[in-house]
Amino acid sequence: MGGFGRLCSAAVVSRLGDALRTPALALLAASLTRDPRTIAAVVVAGQLPPLLFGLLGGVYADRWDRRRTMATVDGARAVVVAGFALLVGTGNAGIGALAGCAFLLAALGTLFDAAALAMVPAVVPADRLAVANGRLQAGTAVAGGFVGAPLAGVLFAVAAALPFAVDALSFAVAALLVLTLRPTVPPAAPAQVPAPPGPAAWRTVGDGLRWIWRDPTLRLVTVLTMVTNVATSGLIAVVVLYALEVLKVPTAGYGLFMSAAVLGALAGGLLAGRLAARLGTLPGLRWVLVAETLALAGLALARHPVPGALALAVFSAGTASWNALWSAYGQRNVPVGLLGRVGSAQRTVGLLAAPVGAAAAGFLAGAAGLPPVLYAATALFALVTVVSWRRLVG
Repeated sequence: MGGFGRLCSAAVVSRLGDALRTPALALLAASLTRDPRTIAAVVVAGQLPPLLFGLLGGVYADRWDRRRTMATVDGARAVVVAGFALLVGTGNAGIGALAGCAFLLAALGTLFDAAALAMVPAVVPADRLAVANGRLQAGTAVAGGFVGAPLAGVLFAVAAALPFAVDALSFAVAALLVLTLRPTVPPAAPAQVPAPPGPAAWRTVGDGLRWIWRDPTLRLVTVLTMVTNVATSGLIAVVVLYALEVLKVPTAGYGLFMSAAVLGALAGGLLAGRLAARLGTLPGLRWVLVAETLALAGLALARHPVPGALALAVFSAGTASWNALWSAYGQRNVPVGLLGRVGSAQRTVGLLAAPVGAAAAGFLAGAAGLPPVLYAATALFALVTVVSWRRLVG
């Protein structure tokens, strides 16, 4: 197994553990309390760290050996989840422990994600980056959607601590896989982004944002991603109600309906490399936006589960391809010593858009109904597509 194979396997194994833990945390929280505010607090605890520490994670991903950083973080996450599994098994896990576990794992994840994104160019040739990122998208989609999520409920029914024990094992295996890679000490940042005086990490947290701002293409892609994230988050916020009430998906068939999104992500990840090879990375992004806009329009007009599932699959495929092509462009055009900070800055900006989209979708659905949420999302994607067609060239 080559370097990328081991890196990809580590990412897929970690994603499998995440897919087991996330629904298990929700099930455990529901078994402890029926207060929606308390359960929401656990969810928020897992969502805050990327916003609070995302930029800082990028700084350390550029300062430290990325291989050792990834392995250390996964080792630490294995210890945290193993300790939490012990608490659950002995009946001592309260809501505070759930929130603390979710927060700590997400905080560690910001450093791991930054290092992993920056690690890919060290094990993959530049002309294969789109293919590699596409395979990462496909592998994590399968691990999360087809294996982890369905298995979580089964394991939780056997024993509440079991999903967390398996998650701890997945982190340990991923850490061992990463340790087999060659050490990769990042080079110093280029002269265009001078290092501020003093060793304090907080002095360099803005380097990624500054680099994006100075690069017209990266700036444009980051803004377009932020806008599309508003629409995508809005869709995610209402998709369950849209499926049940508008598309008339039976409750028992909702899982099957959502599996279309996983299939789409798998296909989109595997197609990303071909898009880049045939069209180029930036033109490929434009065509991906066209496909996503048409898919959203189809979903907005659908009134039956089958066309709705097909439209959702195409949209999910476009999202996976966009993520793979976007990552490949940055990995190829950003200096290696800045990849952690730039990647973290892009993710943080994108994450800031998520609550905006979800809140807007909730208000719009409450005021005008569910279909207008899809119409608005389609209009946003159409706007982004027009802008990208005129300005995203190369």
